[in-house]
Amino acid sequence: MDYGAVEGGVTDNSQAFLKAWNDACQWRGMARVLIPRGIFMLFPVTFSGPCKGRIAFLILGTLRASTEPSTFNSENWINFRYLEQLTVAGGGTLDGQGPLVWPRNNCNNHPCRTLPISLSFDFVNNATVAYLRSYNSKNAHIRLFGCNKMDFTKLRLSAPGDSPNTDGIKIGSSYRIRISRSVITTGDDCIAILSGSREIHIHKIFCGPGHGISIGSLGGYGNEHDVEGVYVKDSGLKGTNNGLRIKTWANSHPLKVSKIIYENIVMTDVMNPIIIDQNYCPSPPCNQQVTSNVQISNVTYNNIWGSSSSKEAVILKCSKTSPCKNIVMNNIKLSLDGPGGIASSYCENAVGVTYGTQNPRPCI
Repeated sequence: MDYGAVEGGVTDNSQAFLKAWNDACQWRGMARVLIPRGIFMLFPVTFSGPCKGRIAFLILGTLRASTEPSTFNSENWINFRYLEQLTVAGGGTLDGQGPLVWPRNNCNNHPCRTLPISLSFDFVNNATVAYLRSYNSKNAHIRLFGCNKMDFTKLRLSAPGDSPNTDGIKIGSSYRIRISRSVITTGDDCIAILSGSREIHIHKIFCGPGHGISIGSLGGYGNEHDVEGVYVKDSGLKGTNNGLRIKTWANSHPLKVSKIIYENIVMTDVMNPIIIDQNYCPSPPCNQQVTSNVQISNVTYNNIWGSSSSKEAVILKCSKTSPCKNIVMNNIKLSLDGPGGIASSYCENAVGVTYGTQNPRPCI
């Protein structure tokens, strides 16, 4: 059925998309919403459930976001919520048109409205997102909150390395999320794992440029929850500002981060390839006289190799009151890329063991 969407990238098609969605949502059985090839302008839109059956939302063409500030009345551009058994796929593209509005995305020095995230999922369970491209997002490319058992694969998320706040995938308060076989080149964290995330599996990801694969920042708010079970394997990072990072605020609320495994990771010209920073302070001044109340434990680094663009290739800057416990480092081979001698490591309040080859020389 044709719902009257207008191709060309100029006319807003949100109402036509919503009509198609509402019909699909009421269909008992498997329903499909198909966006054909072409360019379709789409103002912020929410596709909400619960629905009566499975839905496949198939994007073959390009969805183009608006750059008109009056349409930024939501923190999301395309939002799916309260759904079971959803598929979003099709090989199409999300064009966030970020370069035209990124100057509005710096809220550090003055109050401003947060720009929309390209693709967000709230309370979505048993879903798959695959074979999509997102480029030049205004804010983050993809965000999850309160989701369970979602798979993300064969994605390409891209924005310039200097674009503001363009995280690749942000995960919060979600369980059993799998991300695989994707390329993320962006201006912030390639993947950010936030409060309440459990059983997050990251496999065969390429990241760079960007700020690496991060857990946190954590502890900045009193209503946060523990992070447990993060597995990053068989992946590569190139030219990122950080590599494998865990970051917590110094002046933080009590929290736990545990059961973290990094395995078979290749670094190429990465600054801070391995870093735990429990004095995270992105916008000084911060109170550095207090120590973090986030307890980090049971973190394993296994077969991490490549080159570091910073002399300190391993930094474990842990809390004085809640030292990092049971840090395991096995076969670490990180050389300094460029002049300056050999790579080094730095530790504060970190307790653990080392096995196998260790370059730089371990500090635990």
